[in-house]
Amino acid sequence: MASAVCALVVTGTGLTGCGGEDPDAGTNGVGKLPPAKIQSRTQSAARAAETVRLSGAVVSNKRTYKLDMRLKGDGGTGSVTSKGTTFRLLRVGEHLFIKADAEFWGHQDGKSDDDSSDAAAADKLQGMFVKVPKGDPAYQQLSIFTDKDVLLDGLLSLHGKLGTDGHHEQRGVRTIRITGDEGSGGKLDVSLEGKPYPLLLVRAGGAGTLRLTDWNQEFALKEPEKDETVDYGQQLPSS
Repeated sequence: MASAVCALVVTGTGLTGCGGEDPDAGTNGVGKLPPAKIQSRTQSAARAAETVRLSGAVVSNKRTYKLDMRLKGDGGTGSVTSKGTTFRLLRVGEHLFIKADAEFWGHQDGKSDDDSSDAAAADKLQGMFVKVPKGDPAYQQLSIFTDKDVLLDGLLSLHGKLGTDGHHEQRGVRTIRITGDEGSGGKLDVSLEGKPYPLLLVRAGGAGTLRLTDWNQEFALKEPEKDETVDYGQQLPSS
């Protein structure tokens, strides 16, 4: 009876155990490693994974982006919300597409729907996959949200002195939490079950919280049909 109560307390609070029990028993063992080794192991596991789903918020240059992206080595697909507007991103190889409503296109670069030519262009783009020219500034800005390796390499490094902050649980999966500068430099929950994948990231300086799920779960990734696509060639009309 006492051991059952102990287990409930540990699970509910994220404590590291009681009665001398080993919180790392039956795990992948990374919880016993120094924090720098844990960070290295989780970065390696993330890099080697075929796919991942990344959801949550990222703050960059004082702008908040809400993401729900599925990523793999040769591209990604999903949605991004910024300033109350949601658009879909799709990248297959080097080809990047945006799909959004007329309101999104009508307000690019501060343009107003009062301009009839702009409104007509926005109506034409609504609901279509607009191919982003590789030389357009928007390509570099948006393609990063579809690049698994670049995105994860940039996100999974904590800042400051590394430490650990006990054993926790994320959606039923036991984790070990590592921190930078006792949390001010970010927090990362790493799975203690199976591969040491990162499961939850709290970025330094209030720069967002992200969940990383669906590791190695395959998904389809293909370019849209031609009748769903608008290709503007060298540069988007709003640039």
